[in-house]
Parts: sequence; structure tokens; C-alpha cells
Amino acid sequence: MAKIKDKEALKRFRLQTKLIFEQTQIDPFESDTDKQKRIEKVKKDYAYFVEYYFPHYAKAKTAKFQLQTAKLVKSNPKVRLVLMWARGHAKSTHADIFMPLWLKIQDNREFNVMVLVGKSYDAAATLLGDIQAELQYNQRYINDFGQQIKTGAWEEGKFVTRDDRAFFALGRGQSPRGLRYRQYRPDYIVMDDIDDDEIVRNPDRVNKLYDWTLTALLGAMAMGRGRFIAVGNKIAKNSIIARLSDNPAFKTIRVDALDKNGKPAWPENYSIIEINALIEQMGYRRAQKELFNNPITEGSIFKPEWIRWEPRLPYSRYKRLLAYIDPSFKSGRTADYKAVVVLGTDGKHFDVLQAFVRKTGIGELIRWLFHHYRSLPDSVVCEYYMEANFAQDLIIDEFDREAQKHNIIFPLRKDARKKPDKFARIEALSPIFEKGLIRFNKKEKNNPDMITLIDQLLSFEKGSKAHDDGPDALEGAIWLLSKDMRISKHNYIIKKRENRKF
Repeated sequence: MAKIKDKEALKRFRLQTKLIFEQTQIDPFESDTDKQKRIEKVKKDYAYFVEYYFPHYAKAKTAKFQLQTAKLVKSNPKVRLVLMWARGHAKSTHADIFMPLWLKIQDNREFNVMVLVGKSYDAAATLLGDIQAELQYNQRYINDFGQQIKTGAWEEGKFVTRDDRAFFALGRGQSPRGLRYRQYRPDYIVMDDIDDDEIVRNPDRVNKLYDWTLTALLGAMAMGRGRFIAVGNKIAKNSIIARLSDNPAFKTIRVDALDKNGKPAWPENYSIIEINALIEQMGYRRAQKELFNNPITEGSIFKPEWIRWEPRLPYSRYKRLLAYIDPSFKSGRTADYKAVVVLGTDGKHFDVLQAFVRKTGIGELIRWLFHHYRSLPDSVVCEYYMEANFAQDLIIDEFDREAQKHNIIFPLRKDARKKPDKFARIEALSPIFEKGLIRFNKKEKNNPDMITLIDQLLSFEKGSKAHDDGPDALEGAIWLLSKDMRISKHNYIIKKRENRKF
């Protein structure tokens, strides 16, 4: 066994090896014919290779993107690859363990020296220990491909197998020059989660590490012979992973938790319900970074310190109440959120009283609006506006059906304003925020809808792919409340179909 100095690391290693040993039991009565058939199959079938040798990892079927990546790595001995997979999608497990062990059993000698690069040498040695544990304790792998330990060359962070394959750990920025085993230079290099929150805040460190990656590390190969894989989330716009993914010499395989159609990228392992639950728990901005490779700089335009929480005023203190509706018809992961912002003004401040900001169906949005309308005291008048472009028969029909259920008439009105550029409109709210004129209902501070609205405000920046439907609805409400008009609640009754004008 490798010598592990750290007590916690040693404890982890022992638990891991015990699990590997117990879950990779073999059939002692298996015939040689069946064994040879399996060996030939696992060399070709990556999914079966993972399923048979690693039941302790493979709790779900291999995803399509994982299988395609393994086939690409096998077929291209000079591949330059960036695996930009969402958290929890097994990028390290496949790049650090499964793929090199699959390459190792191929008839052609696919690699001789593997180098695993981590944030530090200790981190890299821990990661390398995972593949070392498999080689030492995986009974199925050993049964099919022989004992792997080479006596006298089995240390933590550096070991050699009996078939003369060498494995080295390396910390980022450490010199790999001269790194070799016998006549072999590195020909399978993995950079695993090389970025962290500290380094990406320092452009000089990112630049130096990027240069080190493309010179010292890549140059450790024999004139580029070998496979080079960078693994990690895109946690910042200026990061090693981001820079490599922009490099045309590298192929990027990006996998977000939800695909472009809003479905789980790894449906064999994760359901849409648990992904959405995690997004809600993380909050919009954090989930974009961890699950969707979409890092957002918090407070680029709207600063966290501008978010003021105050108790709601009595309704009688508000001169006007207005709810602005953005119903969005798109579907899928990139679809807009359906948003409603309920605003009140006392003549000076704009108070955000309630919000609805969700990826959901139009039915849920309308039910929320009717609930809000019915929850108000009879003496309170709230105006309900929707952008004219969205006021289509489809929505009107939905409103009619809901109105019939409750035997009420809903006072919906259209906003016919020809809106200028969205970014300019929303950005124009920043001076109002900075002056403290926009306040948020303290009672709603822990409401998931209000939290999403705040997250979208703090995520708002030029060129960002972050959703901005909550801020857009907020801007629409503020613009209307800024106009000098008073409108009776009953002026907004939706007419029958033959009298509709939108």
C-alpha cells in the first residue's frame, strides 16, 4: 500500500479500498471461455467496462455524453479536450479513473505515463490515489488483467504498474520539465479542477497559469504526442477552463445539468424535480455557475448593498399599486422565466411588495395572479398590466377559464409602450436603487420568488446570458407608476371575445 502521511487521508483510503474490495467480488467458478469473452467485450464497450469493474461508482447507467467522450479519447491519441461538465456529472471520475484504466487494457499501448494535475501536489496525490486504489484492490480488474502492483514503485503520488505504466501527481505551477519514466514522457495528462474562487479573482495568476499550461505542462509531452484533458466547471469568465475552451486547438464538451430543451443531461441519474430543487436551494446566480457553466459577476450594475428590506406600509399609505406581468412563451432550459412584480408607491419610494419569478406553465402564473387579486382587501385597488405583445388569445382564454372558476372578472390591461433596448431600460434603474428609493417587503425576504428576483438583479450585466425577466417586469412596473395617472380598478374589465382589442 502507498505510504500516506495524513491521518484523514489514510482513513479515507482505507474506507475506499474496503468498499472497492467488497463490491468487486468475482465468480471463482467462471470458465476461461466466459472470462475471455468478457475481456474482449469490455475492450470495446465502454459502458459495460464501467458497469462491470466499477459497481461502487456506477450507481446509474453511463450517460450518452460520457460514452461519446470516452470514444473520442480512445480514437484520438493526440486529443486536446476540455470537459466542462456540470457539478455531479462525473467528469473527474471518467477522466481520472475510468478512461485511463480503459485505455490501459487496449491491445495497443495507448499510454505510458499519466500525469494528474491538481490545485496542489497534495490535492493531485489524493486524486491519483483513487486510480491507485482501483489497481490495488479491484478484484475484477485484477482477475482479468493481472496483478498491478510493482514492488518498490508503489508510493503516494507516484507509482508504476507491473506493465511499466507510470503515474505521477503534480501541483499546478510545479515544474514538469524532465518528468518521465525510463524513455517515456507523459502521454496522458489530466488537469482536474485547476481553477478555484481565489485564483480567478487574480488576472495575473490566471495569465501565468494559462501560460504554464500551454508551455511547461503541454511541453512535457514528446512534441505534443499524447492526450491532454482539462476538467472543470467554468466558474469565472477569466479562468483556465474558460481560456482553454476559447482556444481553437482544444475541443470543448460542455454539459449543463439541463440541456437546451430543459431536460436532464444525465436522465439515468438525475430527475428534473431534484435538479430544480437544487437550483432553488442554491439560488439562481450560484446555480448558473455550478450547474450551467455560466459564471455571473455579482453586483456588476446593481450592488448587494442597494437591496433595502423594509416592512410594508399600510395599503392606505400607497398612492398606487401595480402588478406588471411578463408571461414568456418559450420552453426549455434557455427559456425565460414567467415574472410578476407587485409594486406600490407612496409618491417617493417604489416598494416591491410581492414577486412571482419562476420557470413554469402559464396556468400556474394565472392562478397566482387570481390568488393575489382575491387576497387584497376590497378597499385596495391594484392595476394589472401585461406587455401588449404577450396579450394574445391564448392568455386571454386562460384568464377566462380561471375567471369562470371563481366567478370574477379580472382587471387586466395591456402596456402598449414601444420599449427601447432592454439592457438600457433596466440599467436606468440603478440610480434609483443607489438613492434607496426602491425597497423590498421585509416579510417576503425568504420567499423563493423574491430571492430569484434579487438574484437576477445582482446577476444583471452587459452581454450576460443570465435571465433578466424579473428585472424587466420591475422596470415595466416602475415606468408605469412614474407616469402621472390615476385609473379606477373597474376600467380594466376584459371584454367578451367579440370586443377584445388584443
